[in-house]
Amino acid sequence: MSMEAATVAPRLQISTWMVDSDKVARRRPKSTSAAFSRRLRDQNTTQVLVAAAAAHLPTSQVSNRQRHVALEVSCSYNNFPTSTVESGNFHTSDESLVLKNKALAIEPYLNRRCIYLVGMMGSGKTTVGKIMAQALSYSFIDSDSLVEHDVGGTSVAEIFKLYGEDFFRDKETEALRKLSLMHRLVVSTGGGAVVRPVNWKCMKKGISVWLDVPLEALAQRIAAVGTGSRPLLHHGSGDAYRKTYMRLTSLFEERGDSYANANARVSLENIAAKLGCRDVSNLTPTAIVIEALEQIEGYLKEEHRHAHITF
Repeated sequence: MSMEAATVAPRLQISTWMVDSDKVARRRPKSTSAAFSRRLRDQNTTQVLVAAAAAHLPTSQVSNRQRHVALEVSCSYNNFPTSTVESGNFHTSDESLVLKNKALAIEPYLNRRCIYLVGMMGSGKTTVGKIMAQALSYSFIDSDSLVEHDVGGTSVAEIFKLYGEDFFRDKETEALRKLSLMHRLVVSTGGGAVVRPVNWKCMKKGISVWLDVPLEALAQRIAAVGTGSRPLLHHGSGDAYRKTYMRLTSLFEERGDSYANANARVSLENIAAKLGCRDVSNLTPTAIVIEALEQIEGYLKEEHRHAHITF
């Protein structure tokens, strides 16, 4: 589901399916936003209520503590005029500033739409999603966690074992339908969410972003931590990397075209090439978030160019 090291502790409070602003980071004043050349449209400040029965959704909490972690300069944005570096969920001052400015620049033009992160298992959707949500003053939600919550706290692996994949996919679609009625969320979706057209119908109400990570890097990452929590990859003895890579290759052949339906694509290989980094595994999460926001910005410009609106 993610490459995050920490567990999601608190839960996002939902009152009549309306995001409780007291439980998440407050929005920055509009006067501080680094705007595009002109506004696309006025902000819609009307709160959207959803006629659905639910009281709580899981979420994450970002720590205020900071730690120093040595990073390869070649794999950061620090050697660029507008650049950043990040490790875990903590930013260096330079990278934090670039991330903040990029988020401030595009947030007003998202028009409160949700952002859906799609991609293969282990691609970092949760880690990237949490950082992106904090930068945009959005809330973060993991759709897999919603499914687990709906099934009495049963893990995804256990749901697959007890009820089968079809049951899980139905619950996943139900969760995405509920989320599609909400606003100002960054949603980490399950790796297989893209295979159902009905799920895309839900995600098209927001902006979808594909985290495109090379399969070799995914296999190394997943094999290193084990496949026990990933029901579609869990296997017995043998070369963990080889078996994981072969299974990921098979899954990508099934899902690759579906991932490509996303509004924006974030290629880790492209980021690495831009930064002169030899190994995508050395890219910092914030460098990936910055690229994601740039790709979202490009999508917004194209979207509104078609509507004859100039930035």
